[in-house]
Amino acid sequence: MVHCVKFGQELPGLEEPPWPGELGQRIYENVSAQAWTLWKEHAKMLMNEYRLAPWTPEAQKIINEQLEQFFFGQGAQLPPGFVPQRSK
Repeated sequence: MVHCVKFGQELPGLEEPPWPGELGQRIYENVSAQAWTLWKEHAKMLMNEYRLAPWTPEAQKIINEQLEQFFFGQGAQLPPGFVPQRSK
């Protein structure tokens, strides 16, 4: 169990650090599995909107910055001009 920084309550945590380094450890200690699922959806949207290739240093830098903001900052920014798809 962790006190989730995203939801502000005690929730089941992750089984292991989901990201390398210090940031991964902070996420492991402070982010619930439920919040991590939200991040994965947000990261997918970022990859598509910015047309990022995840193996490039530029993409890794953007994702790392957005990941930090999503959980420990002001919240991740949506790409400029992003319009969510409408439900049918």
